[in-house]
Amino acid sequence: METPDKSSTAIAFVYRGTLVHSTPKEALQILEDALLGVDSEGKIAFIGEGNESQKLSEVFRFSPSAVTQLDQHEFLMPGMIDTHIHASQYSYAGTALDMPLLQWLNNYTFPVESQFKDLEFANKVYTQVVKRTLRNGTTTACYFATIHTDAALLLGQITNDFGQRALVGKVCMDRNDAVQHYRETSQESQDETNRFIKELLNKKYPLVKPVVTPRFAPSCTEALLAQLGATAKNNNLHIQSHISENLEEIKLVKELFPKSESYSDVYHKCNLLTDKTVMAHGCHLSDKELALFRETGAALSHCPNSNFSLCSGLLNVRNVLNHKVKLGLGTDVAGGYSSSMLDAVRRTLDASKVLTIQDREHKTLTFEEVFRLATLGGSQGETQT
Repeated sequence: METPDKSSTAIAFVYRGTLVHSTPKEALQILEDALLGVDSEGKIAFIGEGNESQKLSEVFRFSPSAVTQLDQHEFLMPGMIDTHIHASQYSYAGTALDMPLLQWLNNYTFPVESQFKDLEFANKVYTQVVKRTLRNGTTTACYFATIHTDAALLLGQITNDFGQRALVGKVCMDRNDAVQHYRETSQESQDETNRFIKELLNKKYPLVKPVVTPRFAPSCTEALLAQLGATAKNNNLHIQSHISENLEEIKLVKELFPKSESYSDVYHKCNLLTDKTVMAHGCHLSDKELALFRETGAALSHCPNSNFSLCSGLLNVRNVLNHKVKLGLGTDVAGGYSSSMLDAVRRTLDASKVLTIQDREHKTLTFEEVFRLATLGGSQGETQT
């Protein structure tokens, strides 16, 4: 085990026991009788072997008697990273899964999200979802809020108060014929996005940052998409949206953006595919589109529970990994009925096995590989600087 350089920050906690984590070369690495030190800023200061306690205590200035010993069946692991979750949809998670994507949005999602102009309602739901995801082991989340700026700022405050690392996005959408009162003009969306970014950054939360969030291409005009791409570039911000979730959606995108070669091309033309982009789903992306993701450094969020629940499709994760595209896992509440990343792990394995049933040549994902996707994989899309 490698030990980092001596920390200039005081050591707050030291643990001895089993550590489980992933590396780029090893999907699951188990370190038995390891020693892990955490400094007062919450960062890992060192990892060493258990029998090096005395030596490390002299280097990092901690008392060996202050070491916390894990029990036999306890272990430490990285927090899980939910790369795609709609905080506003938690209010009806586990219900309303009887329609495909576009009808589901129009009949359930947009009417509920329109209620988040009520900050009391927003505070109740957002507090519940942050507390629940933390209990489920999600230490980092990429949240979609709604079009309401003040409610999105409230979500940022709540995640900060509970100590969860988060990217929080005010949703942008200047097209919505289904629920007329739940949309913005293009100018309103741009102005409110800029206000959201400015006010959230001014809070100087240590773990919470804004993310530019066009809902998805069908709910945004090309002019708005282009403006959001410029906003993300000018502010060096992350971007999140949806892509190629189901076939009806892809057909609609072709009708709305006839000059674009593909769904991915719509975003690419508007500078929304960058090394700080996380796109949810991608079930039906072509190999050419995956090559574009690799070229731009954009990441995908695999949301198998939602893909099953809304009958949207199956993402061939093995093919995505073979294209060397960054990939993490997402719960996609409430298209996905569970806010647990452990459920996302299970459903990812299920989806891979379904693909193997359909094609015996398909190489099924291992649990170790999926564990890496839920932790290290998600961090690759979330932490680009």
